[in-house]
Amino acid sequence: MKKALYPGSFDPITNGHVDILERASRIFDVVEVAILKNPSKEPLFTVEERVNMIKEIFRGKENIQISSFSGLLVDYAEKSGADVIIRGLRAISDFEYEFQMALMNFKLSPGVEIIFMMPRVEYSFLSSKLVKEIYSLGGRLPDLVPEPVDRALMKKFHGS
Repeated sequence: MKKALYPGSFDPITNGHVDILERASRIFDVVEVAILKNPSKEPLFTVEERVNMIKEIFRGKENIQISSFSGLLVDYAEKSGADVIIRGLRAISDFEYEFQMALMNFKLSPGVEIIFMMPRVEYSFLSSKLVKEIYSLGGRLPDLVPEPVDRALMKKFHGS
């Protein structure tokens, strides 16, 4: 059985993330969405809120699992039994950072492979940071975030 780990903050998850997850779930037997608990960042949504949104989005998809972790990604990958770490790339700017991280992760854990996946072109500009900024300023992106995320963002920023 081949298991892939798709780590990130997912604060919030976007349709770009969903696109990569759905495609990865057709390649791997199991894809685990691993939400990073990053003490240096102040997230908009709690880990529990993010887990619940992702569970709602992927209800019925038996080979997509959701978890959270802190610490080194490669340590968690080994602990969870993942063969592969999936990382998303949108642009050249992502590549430089992700390339450095991949090389460091290879150094720390040579047995875990890293695969880069690009989202479909319609999501290539999309980031959680931009989504939060648009909603905080009164905008909405219902075609770029899953419906549970749109609802949660509207409630968080506008009480509705």
